[in-house]
Amino acid sequence: MTATIDYYFATQSPWAYLGHARFAALAKESGATVRVLPADYGKVFPVSGGLPLGKRAPQRQAYRLVELKRFGEHLGMPIHVQPQFFPVAGDDAARLIIAVDLHEGAQAAMRITGAVFAAVWAQQRDIASAQVLGELLAECGLPAQRLADARSDAVQQRYDANTQQAIDAGVFGAPSYVVDGELFWGQDRIDFLQRKLAAV
Repeated sequence: MTATIDYYFATQSPWAYLGHARFAALAKESGATVRVLPADYGKVFPVSGGLPLGKRAPQRQAYRLVELKRFGEHLGMPIHVQPQFFPVAGDDAARLIIAVDLHEGAQAAMRITGAVFAAVWAQQRDIASAQVLGELLAECGLPAQRLADARSDAVQQRYDANTQQAIDAGVFGAPSYVVDGELFWGQDRIDFLQRKLAAV
């Protein structure tokens, strides 16, 4: 039986960036179907007890930088732990991913998602900029029209639905992967996700 993975993330999450390529490879290898579900964590956090980064205790903020550096080195992935464009609004990028998913499908949505993550954390580009989002579309071989499509009511409705679905699924952090109602939070839980997929 083919598994379905609900993939929840915030477009500006460094942890989602660090896990994305490994997750994509695992999903492909296992033959799983991925539902690409960018969500508005500005709405997820308040109902799940989470705090935006700037409101967390200084100790937690400092340790986060240490862990990002560690994981980047461990995974051999380039990462600026304090990139030029961060914090950054991720809603426009999220809506762009949804527009691509609606028109080109999940594989293309996964591709543009990876490009968005890398833009923030490896390339220090501003994903709140329409120009940058247009460049990412071109680099991924996707139609420039998706920028306009991302502003449609249908896309906003999907974004709102993704967010409510995340809340209903008990999601509280990014990235989160849900298989048959079982939640796996964090790029450091991909090994557990792999075991789950092998058992499905």
